Amino acid sequence: MNTLFPSAMAVTRVCIFALIAVPLAAQSADRLSAKNVAIAQTNYKGRSAIQVIAAPAAANATSYAVIKDVSFRDGTIEVDLAGQPAAGAGGGARGFIGVAFRLQGDGKYEYIYLRPTNGRADDQVRRNHSTQYSSHPDFSFAQSRKEAPEKYESYVDLQPAVWTKYKIEVDGRKARLYVHGADQPCLIVNDLKLEPREGAVALWVGPGTEGYFSNLKIAPK
Repeated sequence: MNTLFPSAMAVTRVCIFALIAVPLAAQSADRLSAKNVAIAQTNYKGRSAIQVIAAPAAANATSYAVIKDVSFRDGTIEVDLAGQPAAGAGGGARGFIGVAFRLQGDGKYEYIYLRPTNGRADDQVRRNHSTQYSSHPDFSFAQSRKEAPEKYESYVDLQPAVWTKYKIEVDGRKARLYVHGADQPCLIVNDLKLEPREGAVALWVGPGTEGYFSNLKIAPK
């Protein structure tokens, strides 16, 4: 076999990897496609960042910014993020912020997110809900608490409006969430709800959230 010239598929994979290995801070906002969010390129707390603010009337799990021309099934997604309740947000806002992955054309996707205002709440139950795995549209946080309380949430120390290192490892039906550069995951999911398929990656924010993202890196497996 002639190996002097890689196949078209190999070239495509190399090009995609070269694109997504570039930190988001070095990319422009036009590399993102908005769904029920406002997107802006800005500086936040000393670094270049992408600002993502949920549309006020958007339903839960419908606000995110899709990264164009990226396909992901298994591998690692890393990003620095900071979330806080947006101006005028309701009392239930927690600064919900995270990453959606394996996003399909019909709108289905997996996602893992943080609730920054819960991390240091003076209420242990709220602290226990600092991280969350969900799957849209059939496995919301409310559904997970009904079917398997505590299984898809966990505690991790968080603060709103503070840069936080976030990393997920995805392999088949399994996902692991690492926060603050820790060696051990703070959330383990062994039964992702959707069939593992290639899909898009998105910067995800929940209702009433003002979020910031920087240094995005995606490493397909």
